[in-house]
Amino acid sequence: ARPAGKIRDPALFLSVAVIWVFLAVFILFPLSKILILTFEKDGLPSLAALLEILGRRSHYTAFWNSLLLGTLVGLAGTALGFLFAFTAVRANLSKRWTAFLDLAIILPLISPPFTTAIAMIFSFGPRGLITYELLGLRGFNVYGLHSTLFAETVTCFPIAYLTLKAILAGIDPNVEDMAFSLGASRWRVFRTVTLPLTVPGLANSFLLLFAASLADFATPLILAGNSFPVLPTDAYLQITGLFDLKGGAVLSFVLLVPAFVVFVLQRFWVSRKAYVTITGRSGAQTEIKSVSPAMGRLLLAVCILLSLLIVYFYALLFYASVVMALGANHHLTLKHYRVVFTEGMNAIRDTLLIAGVGMLSGGLYGVVVGYLVAKKRFVSRAAMEVVSMINYSLPGTIVGIAYLIAFNSPPLVITGTAAIIVAAYVFRYGATGIRTTVAILQQIDPSIEEASHSLGAGTVATFRRITIPLVLPGLFAGLGVVFIRSMTAISATIFLVSIHWTLITVRILEKMTELELGVAAAFSVLVVAIVLAGTSGIGL
Repeated sequence: ARPAGKIRDPALFLSVAVIWVFLAVFILFPLSKILILTFEKDGLPSLAALLEILGRRSHYTAFWNSLLLGTLVGLAGTALGFLFAFTAVRANLSKRWTAFLDLAIILPLISPPFTTAIAMIFSFGPRGLITYELLGLRGFNVYGLHSTLFAETVTCFPIAYLTLKAILAGIDPNVEDMAFSLGASRWRVFRTVTLPLTVPGLANSFLLLFAASLADFATPLILAGNSFPVLPTDAYLQITGLFDLKGGAVLSFVLLVPAFVVFVLQRFWVSRKAYVTITGRSGAQTEIKSVSPAMGRLLLAVCILLSLLIVYFYALLFYASVVMALGANHHLTLKHYRVVFTEGMNAIRDTLLIAGVGMLSGGLYGVVVGYLVAKKRFVSRAAMEVVSMINYSLPGTIVGIAYLIAFNSPPLVITGTAAIIVAAYVFRYGATGIRTTVAILQQIDPSIEEASHSLGAGTVATFRRITIPLVLPGLFAGLGVVFIRSMTAISATIFLVSIHWTLITVRILEKMTELELGVAAAFSVLVVAIVLAGTSGIGL
């Protein structure tokens, strides 16, 4: 008999304990600090701070503007993502066109979130290439809801594309073939069969894009201006402009409410398995029915036009980085890159170091947590899965403010160090590796690991020799996402940089506010080049 009190699997117990310590310190503790700061006054529970903030008309307007912008971005981005995904899966594209569309779609994913905003100013600003140079328009107003919506939609729709492409490709062809055999037209099959089967993906895409819009403060900061204030930007200015941590915490809590609703919907509504078409039963298989040749050409033409617009934005960004001043002096120069590689070298070194450490730490974190959640049974397994996804589901502004408040005073003071930035990246973006690892492990027959245990191998040996080789795709997915986000994110880390540690994205935003647009463009081009090189090296 096993001695009383003896732990059956010490390695599992230690792993779970260590992970929970990290989750408590870097996820639960920062959020609790926001809640305490929001609902406390003079050491006593109070709603005074919350009522004071909500009583200001400017913040009230910003809150509803944020919901409006997020809803519009969710709708427009999901529609655009579905258009691209449906074209890629059903229009019978050649490899050449597929590669072109994929290239255009990946550009917004591997660049800072406000890159499109910079290109919008270069194109439609007071001295824009299109409005001023080509059309001769004077005083054209590029700032406001319309430009912010357009920029965020272009930036975010690739997320919807990736989600919906997998769902459309996974629809069992037999389901649609049965409708065709009953005499239904292509349009009727699309309307009554294909589209309803994509409802979970459409809803999930909308929620993801809504959350992404809530997290973006940089694009509204550049394009929305005073005419369309939003809550993330208000929270940023409350802290950086007014040095009001409590006010920033309260605004973060207000932003937390819609973010929490999105998190609940994603987890408990969208993930319900009510639209299953892949049953595992064998039967006569048919090929996916493509759209008609004429419709395929029309869809491809629309996608090509939109892709060319994206490519144009990035080509314009490069052009702006190699001319004296776009819209005023188009003589070629490398002066902007000289600034990048002199004044910006500290930011480049810091970003690469933080991205490298964050990538390795986040990849390992994702695989370990994903393995525990998918393959092990312990009391707090479900809670660990939920808590590990919280930071990923929250807008980056909330995470950044929470870290600033939590780690700016004892018991753990790491504000101003690289550690706080790495932690923000690992526990926010490492969640992607968790989800990928869980998905992979759910497809692995448990008997493989059971055989290892029956031969006397312990948990650590089985994990090292069998599980890790099987979950390498999840590891590399985690590595890639953390690296990309470490190079491009700003919403969380803008609050965490210091005179000792800074990031390229922060320098880009600084140059934008200082109207050094050529240098901002050069930094942006550098980020895209580094991310392309890094992801190629990882094998993505």
